[in-house]
Amino acid sequence: VQLQASGGGLVQPGGSLRLSCAAYGRVISTYGRGWYRQAPGKQRELVARFTRLGDIDYADSVKGRFTLSRDNAKNMVYLQMNSLKPEDTAVYYCNKEDPFGLPDYWGQGTLVTVSS
Repeated sequence: VQLQASGGGLVQPGGSLRLSCAAYGRVISTYGRGWYRQAPGKQRELVARFTRLGDIDYADSVKGRFTLSRDNAKNMVYLQMNSLKPEDTAVYYCNKEDPFGLPDYWGQGTLVTVSS
């Protein structure tokens, strides 16, 4: 399995970006997939994920601003990010989970910079 993240870039505060994560290989659509991020000097943290039950978990810091979606036919997961803030600046990683809900594959990361 390979995951490829794209869509990062430089955006002004209040702006929007849409991240995409393509999955290649044997990907079970019912397993969890999502996005994490890692800011400089900080640990990697959950941004949003689909659980195996089909629910969506969002970090409190992004609720109401970010929207997670997926296209199972294309093995794609998207993260629409609106009302971006400087504190959203980070490298964003997409992943997929194993049957137990644990991350087992990661994409290469895409940098999001929110700055004026």
